[in-house]
Amino acid sequence: MKKTALYLFAAIIMASCNEKKESVETTKEKTEIMIKEEKQKIEALLSEYKKSLNTSDAKLAQSLYTKDGVFMPAQAPSGIGSEGILKSYEFVFSQIQLNIEFFIEEIEVEGNMAFAVTSSKGSVKILANGVEAPEANRELFVFEKVDGVWKIARYMFNKTK
Repeated sequence: MKKTALYLFAAIIMASCNEKKESVETTKEKTEIMIKEEKQKIEALLSEYKKSLNTSDAKLAQSLYTKDGVFMPAQAPSGIGSEGILKSYEFVFSQIQLNIEFFIEEIEVEGNMAFAVTSSKGSVKILANGVEAPEANRELFVFEKVDGVWKIARYMFNKTK
């Protein structure tokens, strides 16, 4: 009888350990799925950002930033806050027309913050003289999730050539 009770007790302990292990694995899988979904949302945001650049749409670009966002273009003053960002993009788009493609190298998500490292390649047309030239950059985006929606909090880039 004692032996049977001991086996029964051991079986119960083993079963509860397996349940806990399955629970931990399930939680880990759910977390990985959630992170993958968040990365896909950020990829969609980057696609909209590319659209704003290629269509010279300053208002669309502005809408993709947080209200206190910062746009830090190479060799130009930063655009800070919604109005500053809009003015920066309006100025940029009054000078050039972009035709670029983004290549996502890395996206990392941690809670309501994330970052992406990208590169871009394409062409730029200088509107003052109509000259076209190759365009290639490295970019760093910092994102913040605001009211359930990913927005660009900080963005900077530099030319690779």
